[in-house]
Amino acid sequence: MGKSTLLNQLVGQKLAIMSDKPQTTRNKIIGVLNRDNAQIVFIDTPGIHKPKHKLGELMVEASRRSLNEVDCILLLIDVTRKLGRGDEHVLTNLAQVKTPVILVINKIDLLPISEVLPLIDQWKDKFDFREIVPVSALRNTNTPALVDLIEDLLPPGPKYYPQDMITDQPERLLVAELIREKVLHRTREEVPHSIAVVVEQMERRNNDLIFVGAYVFVERDSQKKILIGKNGNFLKEIGTAARGEIEALLGNKIFLDLWVKVKKDWRNHEGSLRNLGFYEK
Repeated sequence: MGKSTLLNQLVGQKLAIMSDKPQTTRNKIIGVLNRDNAQIVFIDTPGIHKPKHKLGELMVEASRRSLNEVDCILLLIDVTRKLGRGDEHVLTNLAQVKTPVILVINKIDLLPISEVLPLIDQWKDKFDFREIVPVSALRNTNTPALVDLIEDLLPPGPKYYPQDMITDQPERLLVAELIREKVLHRTREEVPHSIAVVVEQMERRNNDLIFVGAYVFVERDSQKKILIGKNGNFLKEIGTAARGEIEALLGNKIFLDLWVKVKKDWRNHEGSLRNLGFYEK
């Protein structure tokens, strides 16, 4: 869909990891955009889908709660995908709230306008959208117009975050997500959905280096073998890919120590989900 790409584009910095895997976003991610006359707080939610495990139920519940906590909802769709049952399910949920909804049609750079217009007509008949905005999140096409529309829908109020703040996410969570992104890019089938990453340690060892110790949790021994790879080469590849972005995020050289652990069927165990931080405090 490109939700995370759009959020990163709107706030001007990478906050959400990007992947073509379904349900990549697992936690609510807040991004703050400060303009001359407004502060816009974006909430990237996991999305509404039919859950297959306890983790999925938590993700859907977080998304549904957010529908009543915001001033405007952006429904993001992919111009290359046809309207299906999942979309109908989402529209049914949106019909139960009074919050104005803007339909954002993403990836318009992939199709000629003659093919985009029939899609707009099709969606227009499905729901009473406040606006329909075609964009390309990747190329930043029409996103300024989208931001203007959002600002117009915001009620007067105070700034909730400092002027220089772009997210409320702890550094450890952002680092963990960057590591998970590299795993998502390099694995297939069930492996990418079965992983969770926790940063257990992040401390300055000397003036020039920050030590980052992180665990990648999987559900089965076979998945652990895949992630480690022959002679540990696959895990080293993941660490190398993540290190550069973590250093850019922290503004410092790091030493990244990665370990893989098995936590059996963690997506269905409440205790494991709590320990991994998936319940809101």
